[in-house]
Amino acid sequence: MFDVAIIALASGAIWLGSGWLEGASDRLATHYGLPQVVQGAVIAAVGSSMPELATVVIAGLAGSLALGVGGIVGSAIFNVLVIPALASLLTDEPLESNRTLVYKEAQFYMLAVSVLLITFALGVIYYPVGGVSLEGTITRPLALLPFGLYGLYVFIQYQDTADHRASTVPPAAENDIEPGRQWGLLAAGLLVIVVAVHFLVESVSALGEAFGVPAFLLGVTIIAAATSAPDALVSVRAAREQRGVTSLANVLGSNTFDLLVAIPVGVLIVGAETVDFAMAVPMFGVLTAATIALFTVLRTDLRLSDREAFGLLVIYGAFVGWVILETLGVLVDLLPNA
Repeated sequence: MFDVAIIALASGAIWLGSGWLEGASDRLATHYGLPQVVQGAVIAAVGSSMPELATVVIAGLAGSLALGVGGIVGSAIFNVLVIPALASLLTDEPLESNRTLVYKEAQFYMLAVSVLLITFALGVIYYPVGGVSLEGTITRPLALLPFGLYGLYVFIQYQDTADHRASTVPPAAENDIEPGRQWGLLAAGLLVIVVAVHFLVESVSALGEAFGVPAFLLGVTIIAAATSAPDALVSVRAAREQRGVTSLANVLGSNTFDLLVAIPVGVLIVGAETVDFAMAVPMFGVLTAATIALFTVLRTDLRLSDREAFGLLVIYGAFVGWVILETLGVLVDLLPNA
């Protein structure tokens, strides 16, 4: 019960720190006149991804990187299914999208999933663990591959920023934004997140040891839901302000950052990490299917209706139920070692 209480308190602290971080990021993006899609896909996304990044770093230093990796994958699934649904249901109008978001962001995000899965496969092929298992070692050189792709992603967003003509900010609004104060608020939010994630990882690890649940599965469920709170906060707030593109771009940009930066950072810190390919492939399969479902409903009239939002929530509920039943051994063993 003590660990459960710590998890609840840490989740609340992550929410609080993320609110500071997100508010500061949004005001800084407005101050510097960045286009809406870049605000969502880079500024807000990187800011709201700090809990996931902190989870990977802290879990890696504690010798449980699998917990952090599971949190990243679970958070990515949560982000593409639950957050757009909440953003749509908690606003009066359907969540609006556009072709740039659906095509450019979707294609690059799917490319990010593929590159990370290929990186895992290279670890199994060139650095196998054991004789017949599907486990391999992800080394620092392999971890740099996703980093390179994220560099391309940032370059593309930079080009969009260079082509964008920012609207003039009224003098009164510009004076209300104090860059120095906002950078300080951003740093304070980041500090709160790091401390909260430290306690969250410790308590979740303790529960896993007590009940014999694999770290990866705990990451996919508990860690993922807790660290995805900031993304939900940003996306719902943007949707209520009639900025549907920013709301959705935050989800995709956050996932792209998590997959291409957060996981490789963990590997770079610990030096090398063993990956169970048999566990990773089904989860990435679910992530791919969830992404396809999201972009299928977004492409219809370039908006997300309430009925489509409920459908996304049903898919996520089915995913969580599947993971629980696999852990309990009720279903066929599609997740080895679960």
